[in-house]
Amino acid sequence: RPWADWFALVLFIGAAVTDFFDGYLARLWKQESRFGAMLDPIADKAMVVIAIMVITGYSGMNPWLILPATLILFREVFVSGLREYLGARAALLQVTKLAKWKTTAQMVAIAVLFLGTGLAYLEAGRPPRAGEGDVPPGTSLAALATLAGLGLIWVAAALTVVTGWDYFRKALPILREPQ
Repeated sequence: RPWADWFALVLFIGAAVTDFFDGYLARLWKQESRFGAMLDPIADKAMVVIAIMVITGYSGMNPWLILPATLILFREVFVSGLREYLGARAALLQVTKLAKWKTTAQMVAIAVLFLGTGLAYLEAGRPPRAGEGDVPPGTSLAALATLAGLGLIWVAAALTVVTGWDYFRKALPILREPQ
């Protein structure tokens, strides 16, 4: 898979950039729709979840990657389930600025992790594992990118937990209502 990491990086960045411009232009041209507002978070979640699963699959089960990846995956599924359960009342769970920052942090972290594995392959001449520490930190560009990616994924996981708690807190009054 010599070029798979580079292909994944380009594909992921392309999808993230088009996602940003899609929302930005929809707001700028006043072309926002309920369908788009519903579909955009689903597309974001799908993109992040698939990329995290790919990176985690190649990580050799690195605990420094598995824990934040698990937190991110759990939150994304939890919030989606919460929105589904609330049905028409899910409008109270509007996407917040912090949630947008969370998505941005996730996408940047994933891109940097893909970059780290791509660089590691070029340096080692073999398929790397995401988060692999086979070279001392700071001795290669791949190691620096991987360490930066791991740090960023932890930041993204922290934002993920905070925004998940925020959505749960907002939904709690409805969840406490008698059936």
